[in-house]
Amino acid sequence: MKAKMDLLRVIKTPEDKVMLDPGGKKNGRGAYLCFSLDCLRKARRSKALERSLNITIPEEIYEGLEQEMKELDNER
Repeated sequence: MKAKMDLLRVIKTPEDKVMLDPGGKKNGRGAYLCFSLDCLRKARRSKALERSLNITIPEEIYEGLEQEMKELDNER
């Protein structure tokens, strides 16, 4: 278990778009990941995000999430 502040929120918007929510304030169904690419890759392999968000996530969305996470990591 980790504190909510140490996790990164991934949301599915009402329009079924999947995106990162670093501020944790956007509307939509959310799932949390630890703030590392390894965590995202593990969630991708196990389809954990897909189960949590009740949506099929295409590969290009995962690639976009990975890129966004790299950019956020550079800002930290």
